[in-house]
Parts: sequence; C-alpha cells; structure tokens
Amino acid sequence: MAEPIAVRQSPLAHLEPVSGRDLCIAEMPFLTQVNLRVNPEGRAAAEIGLALGVPLPTEPGTYASADADVLWLGPDEWLVVGEADEVGTADELEARLRFAAGTEHVGVTDVSAQRTALLMSGPRGRDLLSHGCALDLHPRSFGPGRCAQTMLARAQVLLVAHEGDEFTVLVRSSFAGYLATWLLDAAAEYLVE
Repeated sequence: MAEPIAVRQSPLAHLEPVSGRDLCIAEMPFLTQVNLRVNPEGRAAAEIGLALGVPLPTEPGTYASADADVLWLGPDEWLVVGEADEVGTADELEARLRFAAGTEHVGVTDVSAQRTALLMSGPRGRDLLSHGCALDLHPRSFGPGRCAQTMLARAQVLLVAHEGDEFTVLVRSSFAGYLATWLLDAAAEYLVE
C-alpha cells in the first residue's frame, strides 16, 4: 500500500489575495521563522550578526535586514524571518546560527509553524491597521525599520513596517482566520475599485 502524501496547507489557504486601488492584502505562507536567544553583548551575538550579514538590532522595536529580517523581541531575544520555508530551510538557518555561536550559550528554536504572515501594502494599509491597533502608527513613530509585538483586533501580532506603505503582520496560526476576516471586513471601504 502506498504511503499517504502529506500536503502542507497554510492557515489562510482559503484566502485569495485581495486588492483595490489603495490596499492589497495577501498571505505569505510558510516563512522560515527562528527564535533566537543570546546575550547581545557576547561574542556569540557578534558572530551570529556576521553570519546573518547584519548586526542583531539592540534598539527596542527595530529590525534589521540582510539575508533575513532580524526582529527585536526583547533585550536578549530576536525573531529571524527568512524566505518561504522549503523543506530544510529552517534547519539550515538553525544550523548556521548554532555554528556561528560556537560553544557559547544560545537558544535557537524553529517556530516557523507558529505564525503565518499577511502582507499589507498600499496607502490605506496604515489606516486599516489603526482601526484595530492602539499603537501610534504615524510614519514618524512607526516607520520603516520598526517592529512591535502588539494587539490587532484583539489578536496578538508582530507588526513590521517596511518601505513604501508596506506592512507584515505575523499572527499565530490559530488566530489567522479570525484576523483575516476582521481585516477584510474593516478593509471593505478601501477595496472598492
């Protein structure tokens, strides 16, 4: 008897990308996500930064990008977000981080299945997010290079601001359907052609 083939399905596989003149919303499924815990002042942090092509950001609420996005989560914690996770991609990133750390004490954990990502782009994305988020999302407060763990429509998210009115919303897989429904409902006025 043939073995069943496991088919990977994202939490928002049913969500078709939506777009209007001023707003686009689409899922970016299966991003590689690795949680990193390391002393930011130690040799391991410096070596990991070299391996990633960018120093680990130490300013709260910021991120840096090179081979991957390195998002500051806490004084000694980062989320390293890479391209869509093909088989083995997260393992390779984990191995690269562990190798760079050498014998230093670090925590490296693949959390790729924990969250999915929504990409929001367009001039109305910031307005839409403001409907359900208590953060000041004005570009001078939350512009490109900023990230924050916050609540959006009562769902815990990791919000990332990119160049050009583009945001990534990382949401736990179990809340993805709820949040997508809320976003589409709140975005109805912006999606009119």
